[in-house]
Amino acid sequence: MKLAYQGEPGAYSEAAALVYGGPGVETLPCKAFDDVFEAVVQGRATHGVVPLENSVGGTIHRNYDLLLDHDLPITGEVELDVAHCLQALPGTAIADVKVVYSHPQAIAQCEKYLRSLGVQMEAVYDTAGGAKLIAEQQLKGAAALASRRAATVFGLEVLQDAVQDYAFNVTRFAIIGGETSADANKTTVVFTLPSTPGALFKALSVFALRDINLTKLESRPLRGKPWEYLFYVEVDARRDDPACERALAHLAEYAKWMRVLGTYKGFVRPAA
Repeated sequence: MKLAYQGEPGAYSEAAALVYGGPGVETLPCKAFDDVFEAVVQGRATHGVVPLENSVGGTIHRNYDLLLDHDLPITGEVELDVAHCLQALPGTAIADVKVVYSHPQAIAQCEKYLRSLGVQMEAVYDTAGGAKLIAEQQLKGAAALASRRAATVFGLEVLQDAVQDYAFNVTRFAIIGGETSADANKTTVVFTLPSTPGALFKALSVFALRDINLTKLESRPLRGKPWEYLFYVEVDARRDDPACERALAHLAEYAKWMRVLGTYKGFVRPAA
C-alpha cells in the first residue's frame, strides 16, 4: 500500500494516511489535490487521501468535483481530530508575530483567534507548507498554523497549542482507489435531477421509504449548465444490500443521471 496525499510531511492529510495505513505505511506527498488523483490513476500510489469536509470550516468543494472527474472509487473513510499550533522560528514571541501563513481552511478554523492577535493572514497551499516556508526562508515576525508534527519536521517552536476557535474540530477524509472491503457499510452516490416540483423530495424519499439513513447531502453546480446542480448523497448501507439496491434502482427512475462513487467502511470514532 502506498498512500498519496496533498501537502508537505506534517500535513493533516499525511496524518490521515498514517491512521488509515498504519504508522509504517509508505506515503507520497503531492502539491495539489489534482496531483493526488493523478498519482493513483498513474499507479504511482495505490490509494489517495483527500479531505472532504471539516466540522468548522465546511466542505472542501474541489475534492467533490475531482471525485466526479476521475473513475476512482471511494474505498475508505478517516476522521481526524485537528489541533492547530501557532509555530515560528525558535526565540519568537507571540507579540513578535505580524503575519500568519496557513491553508485557507485552517485560517477559517482559527479566525477568531487570529483576529485577537491582530495579525495579517496569508493563505498558502498547505498547513505544513506554511511551516516549511517560514523555516526555509527564515521569516522573522511570521508564524504558521499547522500540526505539532510539522513544527518538529521543520524545526519550528510551538508558541501556542490548539488555537482553533472550537475545541471539537474534525476533518473527514475519503480514501480513493483500491478495492471495496468486505465490511463496507456506507455508499456515496451522485445524481442530477429535472427541475420539477418535488424532484429532490422524491429522490431522497427512496432511502427514507426503506429506512436507510442519510448521513450527508451536498449540492454542487453542474459546470456548463447555469443553475443546474449535482447532488452528492452518503447513506448508511452498502451498495449490494437488497434495500440499497432497490433504493438506487428507484432513484434512477427520478434522476436524469446517476453514478455510485463508492461503497466503503465508514469511520467509527473511538468511545470517549
